[in-house]
Amino acid sequence: MPKEEFFVDMTCEGCSNAVNRVLSRLEGVQYEIDLPNKKVVIESNLSVDVLLETLKKTGKEAKYLGCK
Repeated sequence: MPKEEFFVDMTCEGCSNAVNRVLSRLEGVQYEIDLPNKKVVIESNLSVDVLLETLKKTGKEAKYLGCK
């Protein structure tokens, strides 16, 4: 499965919890949240568009950075 890297404008534990909440609803997704660097690495067979839309549901700015 490819690993995709995203920027998410997280500033606190609550922000990373929001990311955790939306990603945990997706089937077959593994992810790492790097709060200090505002990055999320997601390992999944889902499209980048689906992952980005899911991250945007947190209400935070989210951008695709590329394949890791």
